[in-house]
Amino acid sequence: MQMTITEKILARHADLESVKPGQIISSKVDIALGNDITAPLAIKAFKQAGAKQVFDPSRVVLVPDHFAPNKDIASAQQAKIMREFAREMDIDNYFEVGQMGVEHALLPEQGLSLPGDVIIGADSHTCTYGAMGAFSTGVGSTDLAATMITGKTWFRVPETMKFIFNGKRKNKWISGKDLILYTIGKIGVSGALYKAMEFCGSMIEEFSMDDRFAMANMAVEAGAKNGIIRPDQKTLDFIASQPVRPVRDYQMLESDKDAAYLSVHEFDGDDIDLMVAFPHLPENTRAVGEAKDIRLDQVVVGSCTNGRYVDMEIVAGILKGNKVAKGMRMIIIPATQRIYKKAMNNGLLDIFIDAGAVVSTPTCGPCLGGHMGILAEEERCLATTNRNFVGRMGHPRSEVYLASPAVAAASALTGVITDPEQVVS
Repeated sequence: MQMTITEKILARHADLESVKPGQIISSKVDIALGNDITAPLAIKAFKQAGAKQVFDPSRVVLVPDHFAPNKDIASAQQAKIMREFAREMDIDNYFEVGQMGVEHALLPEQGLSLPGDVIIGADSHTCTYGAMGAFSTGVGSTDLAATMITGKTWFRVPETMKFIFNGKRKNKWISGKDLILYTIGKIGVSGALYKAMEFCGSMIEEFSMDDRFAMANMAVEAGAKNGIIRPDQKTLDFIASQPVRPVRDYQMLESDKDAAYLSVHEFDGDDIDLMVAFPHLPENTRAVGEAKDIRLDQVVVGSCTNGRYVDMEIVAGILKGNKVAKGMRMIIIPATQRIYKKAMNNGLLDIFIDAGAVVSTPTCGPCLGGHMGILAEEERCLATTNRNFVGRMGHPRSEVYLASPAVAAASALTGVITDPEQVVS
């Protein structure tokens, strides 16, 4: 039977020769992930079930990244629950403040997400690892608890939508963030509801892993169960370049040529501009040229979507020798300690600080309206994050615009949403 890459991965983890869309399966799980918001709920359910030990201490991953470093007593209590559970269960992959990072940037760096994996996480952006050719998806905290006990979970096999990006980038600033915003703008926030979004084509092949991570990360913003990209030599090079080598085998799979898709969508690079998502949905997208003269109070660069080193480089290249606009607050958050250190050693932090930006330790903080950049009433922020719902980053009468690191940096310099071509000679 001909299958998509998503179907192949699920079939192998269910010990079946094949699966088809709509089929209910019981799947083995390679990694089960929780953070400081979701893990405490899972731990409570775990204990209520009478469980005494996790299925495999090397395959449960706990990362305090949302309200860490802890912003108040409540968040400190949440982190304590997770910390004590990790110690009690002798969990190998608990990452304390100082070692941790934004979870979906940290796991690939630590060799914990690999091609062919099934990864579940009590965080909706767990779909990020699909950039490596894994089936990865977000689940609820009680599902995480059950998986921590059994090492398995159930899925309804999703139908797959294929997205082909032909041609080349219109200019050097076009990124994976622009492609995924463009796509969500075309199909809407429910356009891929419980579907697998498979990304391919010449533009995807050209893109770095950082761009691919940004695309898979935001598949959930179209309602998708998962986003996925066929692993290739760039995937292997990325794995080899990380500081931690994989501790288990992995499988490089791809869709069969005659695999059945629910739908096929073809886009051309000539039609894709730098994109901005207007409030209050990621589907409310327009080309950056349609966003001119929108005044901003704050710019945030970071998150599991765009806090990687390449993002830091792009921002530094635009900020170098310049100052952020008067009255502008610019917050830059490298996604992991390794990224932070590399940026420091290569002089990027000097550029950020000299330009008037503040640089934070790794945290999800402002993305979810947690800390490190909360918006007041009627303030506007342009962010490289993934959501711009009402009240997402603070006051319900604030506004969040989503864009790439290049647009974010250019906009920080001018104080209004700006195409980087206007500020870079």
